[in-house]
Amino acid sequence: MATILVTGAAGFIGFHLSQALLARGDRVVGLDNLNPYYDVSLKQARLEHLKTSQNFEFYHLDLSDRLGIHDLFARETCQSVVNLAAQAGVRYSLTNPHTYIDSNLTGFINILEGCRHHPVEHLVFASSSSVYGANRKVPFSTRDNVDHPVSLYAATKKANELMAHSYSHLYDIPSTGLRFFTVYGPWGRPDMALFLFTKAILDGRPIDVFNHGRMQRDFTYIDDVVEGVVRTLDRPPQPKGLTQARYCIYNIGNNQPVELLHMIEVLEACLGKTAEKNMLPMQPGDVPTTYADVDDLFQDVGFRPDTPIEVGVQRFVDWYRDYYQVRA
Repeated sequence: MATILVTGAAGFIGFHLSQALLARGDRVVGLDNLNPYYDVSLKQARLEHLKTSQNFEFYHLDLSDRLGIHDLFARETCQSVVNLAAQAGVRYSLTNPHTYIDSNLTGFINILEGCRHHPVEHLVFASSSSVYGANRKVPFSTRDNVDHPVSLYAATKKANELMAHSYSHLYDIPSTGLRFFTVYGPWGRPDMALFLFTKAILDGRPIDVFNHGRMQRDFTYIDDVVEGVVRTLDRPPQPKGLTQARYCIYNIGNNQPVELLHMIEVLEACLGKTAEKNMLPMQPGDVPTTYADVDDLFQDVGFRPDTPIEVGVQRFVDWYRDYYQVRA
């Protein structure tokens, strides 16, 4: 039985990943600060599911708590770490910048220091498709230049990649960064478009459609994301690159961008209701298209996400109606 530290365990991806690791027999040490960025009761409900397993241990702790993270690494002997805890959201970073520095930069250096002083077999950490910023070449490849972020959130994720590379080189920490592309599905984040749209449509309220719906997103279903995380977790990188660091980056995306208006059409069909659309211009920090090149992921771990938007949205709607007890 491996012991794996999952930060952000009460979050959307962290919850699903923890479930998958527990299901295969691993012991999961979960960490989360349960911050009120979105509905804390949803995070607590996820935790209640995880706590039914005797192999799940939870720590209510903030990544920026340097002493707390130090003590956690000293107390728990973890073979691997999956760092999913972060302050998420592009638009929120426009008005709350210091939150991103505390969580995504200070918090991440505390994780790196933990892995340095208590060596682990593999550190996997969440990056984001946002790092591609103003990139116009599609699909987005991990070989592309990512020096033009258009939000502070994206800049912190690029910084995480650089920090992890330096620690991998200096202290021989096998590290893998995963650039997630618009993750959605049951138990999803209430600040994401699919969740916001579903709630508004069922409540009979208009939905805000930015860039007049002409944005494209590489919507990636949560089960595919978890499969990608698990497969990469089980395969620590080999030395490569100029520094011969044991470090690599993968995209995890559906490799099939969908126009926002089409996603709304699929959602309307699943709900059996038509949305009233409030068409708005592009918002600061947003990008018109995300599109993942996943050839490296497939070549190295034999997996590429492929859940169709029609299947994934229906599963989300079914969960939403059940969780919030909304009649069809």
